[in-house]
Order: sequence, then structure tokens, then C-alpha cells
Amino acid sequence: QVQLVESGGGLVQPGGSLRLSCAASGFSFSMYAMSWYRQAPGKERELVAALAIAGRTTDYADSVKGRFTISRDNGQNTVYLQMNSLKFEDTAVYYCNARQLGTRRNYWGQGTQVTVSS
Repeated sequence: QVQLVESGGGLVQPGGSLRLSCAASGFSFSMYAMSWYRQAPGKERELVAALAIAGRTTDYADSVKGRFTISRDNGQNTVYLQMNSLKFEDTAVYYCNARQLGTRRNYWGQGTQVTVSS
């Protein structure tokens, strides 16, 4: 059974940091590109950061470049999102995504809430 379980969300003040984790199971983690998306109230889900299979190629939304870092540990089947210098507009539910390129295999986690508030 495929599972993506996010953790690490919470309430943080502007300028603070959080580290999100996504633990994967039920599929060959190292064979999947991993990404983080987010969805704020009333807005569409958007790509935040993506990481290729070997972990060498990354892609970030312009709004988070220089502040967020995506990484993966294939030995632990986990992908991370380090979020620094958080802003009010980073408030959203953050979702982990696993996608195997060239196939229809595309999995989502349940999401973790990140709230940036003073």
C-alpha cells in the first residue's frame, strides 16, 4: 500500500523556520521524482519545489527561491523541505508528491498545515 506521510507543519512567526518531512512507503522511492506542493485557502495548488530521482536537479517556485530547500534521503525513503525566512504568504497546506516519469504513477500525501502568523 502506497503511503506518503507528511509531518513537521505548525505555527511559526514571520522570519522563522520549519522543516517538513515526507515518509514514503509501498513503492520504489528512489525511482520517483519527489515534489512539494502547497494550497492556500481559495487558491489553486501550486508547485513549491521539485527534486529529480538522483537528487541533483531541483526546481523551485520563484516565491520561495533562496528560502526553501528540498532534499531527499533514498536510504530513509524520505523527502524534506527546509523552509527559512517564512512569510505570511507561505501559509498553506503543504503536500508531498511522488511521480514516476513516463508512467501514470502519481501519489499524494494527506498534507500538513503551515501557518505563518505573529
